[in-house]
Amino acid sequence: MRATSPVGALLLCRAEPEIVRPVAHLLRERMLLVPAGDDWSALVPEGRPWQEPGTGTGAGAGAGGGADGDGVEPVDRVVAGWAAALAVGSAWPVLALWWDGDRAGCLLASGFRRPVGYVWLADGTPAGEEEAVRTLADRLGLDPVLDVQALEELIRPDPDADARTRLRGLLAVLTRIGLFLPEGLDPDTPGDRLYEAADECPGAEPIVRPGPREAVRAGLDVVGNSRLGPWTRGPRARALAGAQLAVGLPLALWGIRRRGGGWVLAGALLLVHGALGLLVARDGRERSGPGEEAGAGDGKGRARRPGA
Repeated sequence: MRATSPVGALLLCRAEPEIVRPVAHLLRERMLLVPAGDDWSALVPEGRPWQEPGTGTGAGAGAGGGADGDGVEPVDRVVAGWAAALAVGSAWPVLALWWDGDRAGCLLASGFRRPVGYVWLADGTPAGEEEAVRTLADRLGLDPVLDVQALEELIRPDPDADARTRLRGLLAVLTRIGLFLPEGLDPDTPGDRLYEAADECPGAEPIVRPGPREAVRAGLDVVGNSRLGPWTRGPRARALAGAQLAVGLPLALWGIRRRGGGWVLAGALLLVHGALGLLVARDGRERSGPGEEAGAGDGKGRARRPGA
């Protein structure tokens, strides 16, 4: 009988599937997109592009080490890159959950802000900063008193709670803001069975690698539907696009030097956002004509005439 893998990961997006879909396509990873409650979606990767415990760099890599000689990364670094790439330029946060034979943890990515996460050892021993759970609660819009108290229980010593029990406790708190994972999508399911479980969920749909034309269309949808949408016209659009290009290039190069595929992806998506932003802004200028900026008007939806 085939041995099951203890390594698994879920990406929880606080947005409906139709909003998450175009961004997920840009990851260029085979995943399943599943509804996960009120304004929540879950992404379940098909493959396992991370380091198994006991091979290569093993747990040492998971503690912050780099990829092994074959370029395989630990699960926490892979999902951190995916979460950051999904959250860049989006109006909704992404919470990554991951676990392996030695540890388990969560990481929240939200826009351009620094990701925040927490880690537990396999026996449930807390191994993070207490302030992280408060930041996580604030960015997810949890109750600053009751929900924070529940989260703080998860980072106190408890001999009866292992790492996966801690993750289940975190998921229980998130039900208060609408998250309800379908059956089988939880840390109790072996990592290589998660995709099979997701495939049986109602409303599950595959995320496949798009072709060049679909990728461009998806990128335009992402820009238009993100928090950057109102900035897609005029001087602000060009300034923002330039900033994305300026940040994306060094981030991608840093990821290449560190062999961090996820961070390379995040940098590449910033470059895509920036390039598309310049394209959309230029298109707006050409359509608005000389002397006008797209979106300029008299407050009633009409374009201002020169000199008016």
